[in-house]
Amino acid sequence: MNLNEKSNRLVGQMLDRADELRIVNHDDGVNVPVIDAGVKAPGGIAAGIALTEISAAGLLQVSVSPAGPHIYPGPEVVVRTDHPVAACLASQYAGWKVAGENFFAMGSGPMRAAAAKEELYGKIGFAAESTNVAVGVLESSELPPVEVCKQVADDCQVEHRNLTLVVARTASIAGTLQVVARSAETAMHKLHEVGFDVSQVVSAFGVAPMPPVAADDLTAIGRTNDAIIYGGRVQLWVNCEDAAIDEIYAKVPSNSSASFGKKFIDLFNAAGGDFYKMDPMLFSPAWIRITNLKTGRTFESGIVKPDIVRQSFHA
Repeated sequence: MNLNEKSNRLVGQMLDRADELRIVNHDDGVNVPVIDAGVKAPGGIAAGIALTEISAAGLLQVSVSPAGPHIYPGPEVVVRTDHPVAACLASQYAGWKVAGENFFAMGSGPMRAAAAKEELYGKIGFAAESTNVAVGVLESSELPPVEVCKQVADDCQVEHRNLTLVVARTASIAGTLQVVARSAETAMHKLHEVGFDVSQVVSAFGVAPMPPVAADDLTAIGRTNDAIIYGGRVQLWVNCEDAAIDEIYAKVPSNSSASFGKKFIDLFNAAGGDFYKMDPMLFSPAWIRITNLKTGRTFESGIVKPDIVRQSFHA
């Protein structure tokens, strides 16, 4: 599978539905095409689903349904994949800090596989993807300047016109949805961080409550992270020895962090607004169930905290 080619086909479908999705294509015919899905364009739920599926190279199916009322009386984002390493780690994970003068964004999508700048790729067995096209998703409150877009294309080793960037701010419907759709992704990344061989994960399913869209990006970042940390639930199917699961499953949920129990925005502010100064063990779903296809055993761990979810969502 060429991840960027798969995403590029989805970009074409997204543009065919531009009016329906309430997105705007900023393409001057010369420079890198940029699609606004939630910066100045209104976007919406459908745009958020399309944006998320593009970020995961079409290997993650996304839907929105009513959340369990015991957690939050609103919608929740449901994801599933039968290609969890490719979808979640090689594509969806926001592992690229895209920066320029007066610009910063968290970059995700299969463009990361084209650049393969992150150590993660070697560890999960992915070489740099040879591709003529590249597609990325940016979480940012503004559209990227031309020079940043060109640098990303150069890093991906594609012609400038052959890169497409889809952008949404966190404080938008599409942006909120695509962050909350990372329940399975955070579980996969946490498994990798605690030393589990993620190639043994066969399929993944995750849900997390979708918060009200905040008035500003900082509040939105707090709410979306709390949605996963305190309300996210993930089911994984693996094929390995039970001993390998038994060694790590209690380390995967967010309650394995000493920071668990405090709203994300308070922890973020205490870290000086720097994600990378926060405890990395916190970035994972609230609860996880791992079923071993080899033995039929199931392992569960974690704590869902509806009280914190509701406090965060109504702040």
